[in-house]
Amino acid sequence: MSDFFNAVYEFVKRVPAGRVVTYGDVARAIGSPRASRQVGWALHCNPQQGVIPCHRVVFADGSLAPGFAFGGREVQKAMLESEGVAFSEEYKVDLNKHRWGL
Repeated sequence: MSDFFNAVYEFVKRVPAGRVVTYGDVARAIGSPRASRQVGWALHCNPQQGVIPCHRVVFADGSLAPGFAFGGREVQKAMLESEGVAFSEEYKVDLNKHRWGL
């Protein structure tokens, strides 16, 4: 596994329940600000579902990924709602309330 993927996983593990970050937030936090898509790929390959909370990572506008690797966006939404995350639209997280301050 690459150092980049490991950095993504270690950062995402720190995102608390009830909070979300964007792919860009993760990329910037690990020192690769132009690597949002690679963050997405790393999370798609998440080797530890349930340990690495990839469901807490959303698009820049708060939208959920239609291709969420562990059951689609309906599953991602249910996981976030179970943590108390509110949605401003059907599949869009209210980032003003739930974005994790870095």
